Amino acid sequence: MANAFFSDLLATISERGRTLLRRDSADTKQDADGLIALCGALLSGRGEASGTAMAREVLDLYQDLDAAGRRAFFEALVRDFGPDRERLSKAIEKWRAKPSDEDASSLHFASEPRRQELIRRLNRAPGGTGDLVNMRADLLGMMNGHTDLAALDRDVSHLLSSWFNRGFLVLRRIDWSTPANILEKIIRYEAVHEISDWDDLRRRIDPVDRRCYAFFHPAMVDEPLIFVEVALTETIPGAIAPLLAVDRQHLPLERARTAVFYSISNTQRGLGGISFGSFLIKQVVEELRRELPKLDSFVTLSPVPGFMQWVKQDKELPLSDEDREVLKRLDDPKWFENPETTALLRGILEPLAAHYFLKARTAKGRLIDSVARFHLGNGARLERINWLGDLSPKGVRESAGVMVNYLYRLDDIEKNHEAYANDGEIVASSAVKKLLKGEGRRLLDMRLS
Repeated sequence: MANAFFSDLLATISERGRTLLRRDSADTKQDADGLIALCGALLSGRGEASGTAMAREVLDLYQDLDAAGRRAFFEALVRDFGPDRERLSKAIEKWRAKPSDEDASSLHFASEPRRQELIRRLNRAPGGTGDLVNMRADLLGMMNGHTDLAALDRDVSHLLSSWFNRGFLVLRRIDWSTPANILEKIIRYEAVHEISDWDDLRRRIDPVDRRCYAFFHPAMVDEPLIFVEVALTETIPGAIAPLLAVDRQHLPLERARTAVFYSISNTQRGLGGISFGSFLIKQVVEELRRELPKLDSFVTLSPVPGFMQWVKQDKELPLSDEDREVLKRLDDPKWFENPETTALLRGILEPLAAHYFLKARTAKGRLIDSVARFHLGNGARLERINWLGDLSPKGVRESAGVMVNYLYRLDDIEKNHEAYANDGEIVASSAVKKLLKGEGRRLLDMRLS
C-alpha cells in the first residue's frame, strides 16, 4: 500500500510538472537530437517536479524513436556525456601534487561520466526503473560484438547492479492465487521447458508437491526478475518427462526427501550479466528447509543446451572413424526409438558428455556450457549425467536427450565454489569421473582419460 501511495503521489507530481514542461517545450524536435537536448536540460538542474516530469518526457520520447534514432541517441551519450574533462584534469593535478584521501575522493567523482547522473535522474521518473531496464535490452541488442557502445553499457550496468542488489529483492512464492498478470508472465518467460497453456501452468505450481518462487524488485512490483520451478520427489530424478506428465501421481509431502530445481528462467534481458540465480537458489533452499525439514537433497535437473553444437563443430573430439559413422544416426529425428541405435550412441555420447564437462574449454579457458558455469560457480557438484533425460524435440536437438543433475550439498557449497572460482576445479561425483575414464563403457580413445 505504501509503495502504491508513493507511486501515485510521484506520478501526480510528475504529471503537473509535465504540464508546465509542455508549455516550455512544445517545439522540441522529436528526434535523437531533440532528445539529447532535453537530456542536457535535465542535467542542468530544475525543480523536483519539473525535473521528474522532464525525466518522464525523455523516456517517453525515447520510446518513439526507431532503431536508427535509438542508436544515434546511445552514440551521443557516449560521445557527449562523458566526464567533465576540465574538472577531471584539475583533480588529477591536485592528486599528483599531494595525494590524500580527500583528493582521491574528488578524483573519483570527477572521473564519473555525466551520463551516470543522467541515468540516475531518469530513474526518478514514475516507471523509470523498468524503462531503463528495457533501454539496456535495446543497448545490448545493438552492441552485438561492437565496442563503440561498451562505455555506455558499463555505466548502465553499474547502476543497475546497485539498484538490483540482493538487499532490494523480494522473494515471493508463485501459486494459483497469484494475480493473473504475473501468472501470464510466468508462462511467457519460461525459457527451459515451455508452458503450453494455463492448465500446464497449474500443474506446475498448484499441486502439493510443486513450488515456484520468483524475485521481485519494489520498483517493478508486477515483473518477476527470475523464477525457479521446483518438484518435490522421493529420489533424484533422471528425466524431465515424469515431472511434467499430465497424469502423474502427486507425492504426499511426508514422503518428499528431494527438492528438484528443474527450470530457472531469467525474464529481463536488460538485466543480463546481473546475477540473481545464486541468491534465488540459496534462499529457496532455506524456505524449503523451514517448511519441510525432512528434505535432505537439493538438486537440479538441468539441460545441456550446447552439447550437440560442440559435438558437431569440434574437430578435435576423441572419436574414431567408426564412432563418427555411428553419430550420423543422430540425423534421424526418431533415433532414440531404435534400441540398437540407442545402445551404440550411448556408448559414445555419455563419455563425450563427461569430457564436455570435465575437460573441454573455450579459447579463453572457460567451461563451454553456461548452465554448468552457473551451477558449479554457485558451489554445486556435477552429480550425474542422465542418458535420454529429455526426449522433447528441443532436448533431442540440443543435447541428444542428455540432462545432468547438479547437487547442492549445503556443507560443501562454499568449498566447491572456492575450488571452481580459484582453481577452475570441477567438483564431480565418482560416477561422472568413471564415464570420463571409460570404466564400465567401451574405451573410445586414451585421450579421454
